[in-house]
Amino acid sequence: MQEEPGASGPRFRQVVTLESEDGSAPVQYVSMACMHCGDAACMSVCPAGAIYRDHEFGAVLVDHAKCLGCRYCSWACEFGAPQFDRDGLMVKCDMCIDRLREGKKPACVQTCCGGAITLEPVEGGVNAPRETAARRMSAAKRLL
Repeated sequence: MQEEPGASGPRFRQVVTLESEDGSAPVQYVSMACMHCGDAACMSVCPAGAIYRDHEFGAVLVDHAKCLGCRYCSWACEFGAPQFDRDGLMVKCDMCIDRLREGKKPACVQTCCGGAITLEPVEGGVNAPRETAARRMSAAKRLL
């Protein structure tokens, strides 16, 4: 038996199932995680300044010593990336920043057997990751 999502704590990558209401279209599975947006909405709404960008790798990170647990970030993020641990503080994918600093790939990239998850520089400005993800989600929903 599979446990209820989130029962063992936050999950940084979730697979969302999109189905048409009448069953006329094939089921779509979309992998969702933090997009480390160039203009991260979670960062701009955090009243404590706990969310910041690592300028070397572009990762959007959380300083847990500053997090108030107010949940503004979760309301602002359109991808559902901010989650809250049992201590009430926000946690999210940190792009495996420690692995990146060691010259390794993030764990999700390293272990994805199909090669579907990659980490590449984004071209097209600060909003490109958000726009790309929104286009993909919209296209998937149109198929349903």
